Amino acid sequence: MYHFAGNVLIEDEFLRDGLQNEARGFSVAEKLHFLAGLEAAGVRRIQVGSFVHPKWVPQMANTDEVFASLTPKPGVTYTALILNMAGLDRALVAGVKHLSISVSASETHSRKNLNKSVDEARAQIASILERALAEGIAVRAGIQSALGCGFEGQIDPARALEIARSYGEIGVHEVNIADTAGLANPVQVYDLCARVREVLPAATALSLHLHDTRGLGMANMVAGLEAGVRIFDAALGGLGGCPFIPKATGNIATEDAAFALAEMGLTTGIDHRALGALTREAEITLGRTLPGRMAHIDTGETA
Repeated sequence: MYHFAGNVLIEDEFLRDGLQNEARGFSVAEKLHFLAGLEAAGVRRIQVGSFVHPKWVPQMANTDEVFASLTPKPGVTYTALILNMAGLDRALVAGVKHLSISVSASETHSRKNLNKSVDEARAQIASILERALAEGIAVRAGIQSALGCGFEGQIDPARALEIARSYGEIGVHEVNIADTAGLANPVQVYDLCARVREVLPAATALSLHLHDTRGLGMANMVAGLEAGVRIFDAALGGLGGCPFIPKATGNIATEDAAFALAEMGLTTGIDHRALGALTREAEITLGRTLPGRMAHIDTGETA
């Protein structure tokens, strides 16, 4: 039990999932500053923003400019979220090489998030995925609210499995299971991740997006590890939350995840202490304490 080894990839989503729910907007210069801090700390995949209509998520209005202004660092993947074909058009113009797009397994969340039913959203996403793949984009397809819905409660795992299977048939590079409302428990995470892994082609990566609404985020990460997941989403300081789900709190903190994984003998390439300093800087910028723990603990140990 728990004989872990090897590499784990953490995708930091501070600049997208973290900031999208904030009342305070971040300038291009501020976003580039935190981007540079994430790079310097060893984060190898960074979600820079989303190509969505600024009417709905004004904090992401400058994503195009951020991509145009950043200087790519070797070994770092810069990714973004899209919701529709218009977002894909913008991402292609910006030269983005890695994209995420998702549908919800919850009817209520799907209608609130996209104003579409699950079936309508799935029909739309198929053509977007196919076009993105044809354009040479590395595509991650996600299943939001796969482990529970803030409106409907439990979600039938069969729906998530059906969506995952369809993604595999389309040929995406990665499938992401999202606990969007942070309602999952470790047994549930292990079970769904193991079952999704079985319906995907061997070459398709599996990743996990965890929120810490009920304090089970890190335990759910360990359950994902046990099920074979080696890619996790997190956010600097534990910032984040879906603007369309009540009481959905932040992601697991990147610095906490990096520390825990190192303690368990896994390699991320991330210096959790450097991220801790960056989190404290973010707290000054935002004017409040963030939920991440390691930023506020000096263990006296190396990462």
